[in-house]
Amino acid sequence: MQNSILEKQQFNMINTLYSTMKLSQFKFNLPKDLIAEKPSRQRDEARLMVIDRKTQTVEHKLFKDLINYVDTDDVVVVNNTKVFPALLKGEKEKTGAQINVFLLRELNPETRLWDVVVDPARKIRIGNKLYFGDSDALVAEVIDNTTSRGRTIRFLYDGSHEEFIKIIKGMGQTPLPDDIRALRDITNEDKERYQTIYAKEEGAVAAPAAGLHISRELMKRFEIKDVKWAELTLHAGIGNFKAIEVEDLSKHRMDSEEMHIGDECCNMINEAKRTGHKVCCIGTTTMKAIETAVTIPGKVSPYDGWSNKFIFPPYDFTIADMMVTNFHPSMSSMFIMVSAFAGPEFLMQCYQTAIKEKYKWGTYGDAMLIL
Repeated sequence: MQNSILEKQQFNMINTLYSTMKLSQFKFNLPKDLIAEKPSRQRDEARLMVIDRKTQTVEHKLFKDLINYVDTDDVVVVNNTKVFPALLKGEKEKTGAQINVFLLRELNPETRLWDVVVDPARKIRIGNKLYFGDSDALVAEVIDNTTSRGRTIRFLYDGSHEEFIKIIKGMGQTPLPDDIRALRDITNEDKERYQTIYAKEEGAVAAPAAGLHISRELMKRFEIKDVKWAELTLHAGIGNFKAIEVEDLSKHRMDSEEMHIGDECCNMINEAKRTGHKVCCIGTTTMKAIETAVTIPGKVSPYDGWSNKFIFPPYDFTIADMMVTNFHPSMSSMFIMVSAFAGPEFLMQCYQTAIKEKYKWGTYGDAMLIL
């Protein structure tokens, strides 16, 4: 009786702590030299920090050691989204000023309307025309302002939609995150390495970074060990990298992202939960998709739509037993989600250890396995 009262008091104390959590509690200082400019030489040879929530312990491994933490009939769940070459370099009419246009999503295929982010935004106003490619092969007109850097533009192109998309892909560059582009130029290598080897469904403008570490060799080892492989799709946008501007996390609103989870994926996950096998979630986008598709605790259902789910502590995860993720920026929505899974205090301790041990941060950085 005394133990149950004590446990209840501890539970209430934890809930009180979490309910008062603010954005500033997820702040840490990261040395700039720990941001990875390039990926590891081999995908699965990135470093892997393994942290155990129950024992509060930390191990230092390589990513290929992930195979040792999954067993026969466990399920590895991945996001099979494919990154679109969404970064266009253009010029503003008359002035010739250089403009970067980041394609977010196509709003209307027939009228060629797109939701975009422009940089530098202060120079781009409604009515301006933007020119792209050799001999100004493609022209767009700014139709509306959406956010401080966001615009709606209409491409002035009379050909078929198929031809139009082909031109866009031919001009577009790999949309590396700002923190990497601040350090170096985009290269041909990025076309391959800023894409998972199992990418299928085109539509993302940000790569599901944790999955970048999975090699064909590791996938084969999963197969040999009879570990099940489940795929879903969430087209990751740049909203994950947007700064959170409110101290009260309950007031933050995420951008919506398109997602699809089919019967096969759901059946594998639900069968694993029913039979007591582990579900290993690869990345924050995969976790977001799974949690969006939860119908009752411990069960997911097919989903075809959009998600703007923001996960922050306290949060009750009922599907994933394990999570693989990269190291995320201070006060980012991704860091906050992972904090909810690992426990905020424990994860912050692990991040401080990672800084001391010189782990690499960001999209091309090292990885963490949370048990």
